[in-house]
Parts: sequence; C-alpha cells; structure tokens
Amino acid sequence: MKVSALPALSSRLRSSALVVVIVLASACLSFSADSKSRASKMIFPASETNYQPRPYTGKLEPDDGQWMRPAKDYASTRYSTLNQINTETVKNLKLEFTFSTGLARGHEAAPLVVNNTMYIVTPWPNNLYALDLAQPGAPMKWVYQPMPTPASQGVACCDVVNRGASYDNGKIYYNTLDDQTVCVDAKSGKQVWKTRIGDINKGESLTMAPLVVKGKVLVGVSGGEFGIRGWLKALDANSGQVAWTAYTTGLDKDVLIGPRFKPFYAQDRGQDLGVKTWPPDAWKIGGAGAWGWVSYDPDLNLIFYGTANPGPWDSDARPGANKFSAGIFARDPDTGEAIWYYQFSPHDLFDYDAVNENILLDLPIEGRTRKVLVHPDRNGYVYVIDRTNGEVLSANPFAPITTSAGVDLKTGLLQYVEEKEPHRGKVLRGLCPSAPGAKDWQPSAFSPRTGLVYIPHNHLCMDEEDVSVNYIAGTPYVGANVVMYDAPGGHGGEFSAWDPVAGKIAWTIPDHFPVWSGALATAGDLVFYGTMDGWFHAVDARQGHDLWKFKTGSGIIGQPVTYKGPDGKQYVAILSGVGGWAGAIVAGGLDPRDKSAALGFVGAMQDLPKYTTGGGMLYVFSLP
Repeated sequence: MKVSALPALSSRLRSSALVVVIVLASACLSFSADSKSRASKMIFPASETNYQPRPYTGKLEPDDGQWMRPAKDYASTRYSTLNQINTETVKNLKLEFTFSTGLARGHEAAPLVVNNTMYIVTPWPNNLYALDLAQPGAPMKWVYQPMPTPASQGVACCDVVNRGASYDNGKIYYNTLDDQTVCVDAKSGKQVWKTRIGDINKGESLTMAPLVVKGKVLVGVSGGEFGIRGWLKALDANSGQVAWTAYTTGLDKDVLIGPRFKPFYAQDRGQDLGVKTWPPDAWKIGGAGAWGWVSYDPDLNLIFYGTANPGPWDSDARPGANKFSAGIFARDPDTGEAIWYYQFSPHDLFDYDAVNENILLDLPIEGRTRKVLVHPDRNGYVYVIDRTNGEVLSANPFAPITTSAGVDLKTGLLQYVEEKEPHRGKVLRGLCPSAPGAKDWQPSAFSPRTGLVYIPHNHLCMDEEDVSVNYIAGTPYVGANVVMYDAPGGHGGEFSAWDPVAGKIAWTIPDHFPVWSGALATAGDLVFYGTMDGWFHAVDARQGHDLWKFKTGSGIIGQPVTYKGPDGKQYVAILSGVGGWAGAIVAGGLDPRDKSAALGFVGAMQDLPKYTTGGGMLYVFSLP
C-alpha cells in the first residue's frame, strides 16, 4: 500500500444552520468524465449463480415479539421470528394506523415496541413520543421534549437526524443533537437523568442510537467533518455518570489500550499509534468519531463498533496510517479496555468511515465453525472477521470498486490503486465507491432461514479534488471538492442479498436512488426496506421477488421493525421522511444546479425533488 505524505491543512466550506447540511463550492472545477473512463479497472461483485439456502445453526437470542433495541438483538441481526406476515399472506397487508411527527427533516430512527407501547424519536428537536398500542389507532400517551439548543443544527454535517433509542429496565435511552444523553421513564415519560457529554462549540454532535450493555449506556460522537477528536463513552444507566471514555486517537492511556490489547495484524500493533501515525498534534482534530452501530457478544463479553473517517478529507494534510480511524474496535464493556483493533482503510483517502453494523454470527468457514462478525464496509468489501481476534477471513466486493484492488488477507491491508489516490490540485475522476461508500449507515439484516445478509446500499462513483483547509473550532474542516453520480448501470442504489460464506451476491434489486433505509428480515421469509422516492417494499427473502409495496408520503430512510401487538397479530412499522445526507437536496432545499452541494451528493440526487417531498410520518401495517 502506498501512503501519501505531503504537508498542510486548509480550505473552507459554507455551513448554514438553516440548511444544516454542508455545501461545497467548486466553481473552479469542471467535473465531467467519459463513462468509459469511469469504468476502467473496475472491480465488480461476483454473483452466486447456484445459490442454495444455508439454514443457520448458530445461537439466536429469544424473541418475545417486542423490539427493544435499534437492531432488535445484541448481534445486530434485525431478524424477527414472527411469521404471520409471510410470502403467502403479505399481499393482504393493509395500513393499520399512522402518526405524524410534524417535522420535515430526515427520519432515520427505528421505532421501539415494549409492553404494548411504541416509542418514536424524531430528528431535531429530538422529541420522544409514546403511542398506546392497546388502543384503536394507537393514540399518544405522552411526549418528552428535551429542548436541545437550536445552535446544534449548525454542526450537523448531514441533516439533523437521530437513529433511535434503546430500552432497558423500564427506561428509554437516547441522544440529542446538542450532545446530551437522556434517560426517560418508559411508563410516565418523566426525565430520570440528562447528561451532557459533548460540546457543539467543538463541532461535536450526537446522532447515533445508544446501546445498553450490562448497565452501561454506550454512546459515540459525530463530527468527523468538523475536526473533532472521536470517542465512545459508557454512562452508568442508573445515574448518567460517565463510567469510561475511549478516545479514537491519542496516547494508549486515552484510547484505553493496555496489556490485553492484541491486534491480529502487525500494522495495528505498537505503542501510542494514536499519536505516532499522525503529524504533530493532528490527532487532536483528526475526526474518527463513533456515530454508527454497537454490537455485543455476551459470551465473549465484548462490544464491537466501527470508527469514522480521519479528518480532514484532504489526505495530504495527515500523512500516516491515522490510527485508530476507519477501523473496528473490540472492547470490554465493563472497563472500555481495547482487546483488538483492525483498520479497514489505513490513511483513509475517500471518507470511508467504518461505522457500519457488525452482525455477529457463527458461520462454517473452511470446514469449521468460526465466531465471526459480518461487516459490509464503506470501502466496498463485505468483511467476515473472526470476532475473537480480529483476523479477516474474507473480504469480497459487493459494489463496483476502482479505488482499491482488493484486500490482502495475509496482511489485512487494503490495496489502494495509486493512480486513484487524491492529492491537492489534482482532479480525479471515476472514484468508486463515492464518499458515502458502497454502503453508509443504513443497516443490513440477516435471516437464519436463508443464511443471507440483506444489504441496502449505494451504487455511486465520484470525482474529487483535494484542497487545503484551515481548522477553526466548530466549523467545517473537510478540504475536498466532490461531485457524485451513478456507477455504471445507470442506477444509484441496490438492495442485495449476500451469502457471507460464499462471499457472493445471491440476488440484487437495483433502484434509481441509493437505498438509504435499513432492512428487516422475518421468519415469514420476507425482507422489508424502503426507497428514497417513498416506496415501502416486502420482497421474497429467498429469490428477491417484489411481493408487496406501499407508497408513503415521503422518501424512506428509516429502519423498519415488526412486532406482536396486544391482540396477538403481527405488525410492521416504518418511519417515512426523506433527508439525511442522501436526501439533503430535499430536506435542506438545496439548488439542484449546484452538483457539489451537500459534499457532492446533490450531483447524484438532482432529480429527487421530482419524486418526493419532506414530511415525517409513521406507517404501521397489518393483515386484515
């Protein structure tokens, strides 16, 4: 792997608290590329031509029909054993009730369902609604309003989204955009505690859904485009006091690296790599937040989470591997102590955050069962990693790739393509995947009945020019001009079924726009997902046939869930409401003529306003 090594920091972005999303100015550039040149030296994913279902034999958590965590279970499968709604009955699915949030920003949260009550977290101002599922139409029981400061909207890189809450021991836990974690009594809606754990004046914000593990609320910070210093914190679930903080960069004592830390690969070993792999003091403003998903293995007593991109995007400003960005940590949840780490994209060149979900499975690999995690990374590869030690067992492409030539399984290193490495003053074209990656935050699901992982993802490439950028606390710190567009094939997204044992796609459904919603798998052999033009789909989990769909009032970027109601029936729920980074053109009212707006995403989404408008609404479906 060649690592770029030129000096300096610099360039400014325009940021607006009204628009919230970042807008890039690139009038000096003329981004245009011949489609043939874009496709040169491109890796395409392999398909499983003779796919046969592999029923899963590993252990799964018991399922009582509730939905208490964002990912359903600690293993992040997003799988439900409910099967009243199945491939035969789904055609009869009807709308049961709706609920409006009254907000027109991006709705990315998964509803929770506990004790016949549904809980919904909205984007800013982060209201928490409780709906009574035991009553017709599910009337509102109460609303908790945390009243986050309006100024926090100005440090939200990619819309004022919130990805949901977690339930534990009679309480609801979630985060507010202005860096507070709140605990609310699930019955009364009364605040139990509220703890401020970040500072918007440093560019820090909170958008991720927390996970509660062994009495600790795990929360990671957003703000990689603002020069923050990334961290994951554990708060005491009863008091809200911070139990430990694990920084992503800095000295070993700050990263909570001690004698138990044993990375599998040589490049991840060494003393104080969180400082030594950066230019002097650059680690202090190096980004690398932890705004994605956390999984937990109770048998190993380990949590797993990914770290975000290093800052700034201008990679010439930060020569070195930039530990511990763009990688995955395994930690002891009791102490936060790091057990192992693996870096997916050393010296990240393209904003390839590694915050995506880690699905914990026990899979047959080369003749024996291994405890693995399955991680579809932003860099375009689905990784199967031994979760006991961090060894990469396979890494195969699931989207078109030009920025790298593969992953060396002996060293674990991503093989960058030298002619695609960005440098200041040089416009590079045909970079695939684009900055949101082959898959961004939108979480996958796993079905033990098929053995497949269902991946909602992007199908995008980009042109990029890096520019110098100056750091000013609390302001954008990026240093790149970018324009995105569809990858070869003429579509911007796909919903793919992935065989993690074979390392191939079983089937895929192309979509005009990036598929920015989460996925849900059920024992009815169905998979649910939504599209940015507002369609909610149910497809055959084995073959990928579209069996049912419903047009909602706004684009869907939320996470579908299913639950058993007090009447014993199965229900499916989804929040509609376009926005997020992909939907910024609608949620932020951006000019489609500026292809570089929203960090270049508008280039790929110019026609989205022709298909949908903003507006937050819960939709719940059931059989007659």
